[in-house]
Amino acid sequence: MASTNFSQKTALITGITGQDGTYLTQLLLEKGYEIHGIVRKTSNINRLLEHTPHVHLHYSDLADSTALRRIFNRVRPSEFYHLAGQSHVGFSFEIPQSTYQEIAISTLGILEICRDLDYPIRIYHASSSEIFGACQNPPQNEESPFRPTSPYGCAKTFATHLCNTYRRSYQMHISNGILFNHESPRRGPNYVAGKIASYAVQIKQGLATELTLATLETERDWGHAQDYVKAMWLMLQQEKPDNYVIASGKPHRLLDWVEIMFGRLELDWRKYVKVSESEFRPQEPGKLIGDTTKAQTVLGWKPEISFESLALEIVDSYSKKALQPL
Repeated sequence: MASTNFSQKTALITGITGQDGTYLTQLLLEKGYEIHGIVRKTSNINRLLEHTPHVHLHYSDLADSTALRRIFNRVRPSEFYHLAGQSHVGFSFEIPQSTYQEIAISTLGILEICRDLDYPIRIYHASSSEIFGACQNPPQNEESPFRPTSPYGCAKTFATHLCNTYRRSYQMHISNGILFNHESPRRGPNYVAGKIASYAVQIKQGLATELTLATLETERDWGHAQDYVKAMWLMLQQEKPDNYVIASGKPHRLLDWVEIMFGRLELDWRKYVKVSESEFRPQEPGKLIGDTTKAQTVLGWKPEISFESLALEIVDSYSKKALQPL
């Protein structure tokens, strides 16, 4: 077996241009890593990734196993973080086939590449609370049954089972991070927190008159992406790989986002927020709340940023962007 010098750790990241990818890159840079990211030609590359020493970008597609294999063999990463794939649950009902291909089939191809490497590599796979779907008994932990309610959840369930199978069958260091909903200012208005913030700012400016949501009472377990990427890194520092639920452990309603964000802008949300059945998805998951006992005990991880601080940070970011000249 060829030797590999890991005196300076090298990380390879798919999805490096996304919310989690950029926060993870910042964290790993602080820890002295050499970082390589896989990006598509159509990706929007921010300045953090383009102009930072020790960050190197490689163009490929998740479906191009030949290019991916070449990147792995050239970079020889000690740690691999698989974050990429279609990540919008609602969109997965519209594009189920490409969602499955990007999440499930790409994970299979990457695991095969990693299995063929001539040295041991540590792998983080981004699973999701959507694998629990219709679970009726919150909170959910690592032993809760998988009952996905969307094409996205089905694809993540397949990929999560696949990682478990490869870990057991080939003694590979693969950890599933079962992350519950996490947001930040780096997510766009296609996601609900960004949508609420964006419309609140537009209404404040007189550029919009109302915000339409499917409901105000849906509850989710939301946290800050900056907290959650720390858990990803901690998983790969463990001697043994495993599955970990990462969550805030606290449910919040969509109404909580609305009240905090509209309140920040001194707007009475009741005048502007409408509920419409046209926003409903074909099927909604049950009450998803994470039990992070294992992550706290084994990893020593716990969230630090509160829901209110997260909501304020997002709406403040949208306000700042709105004030910037075109």
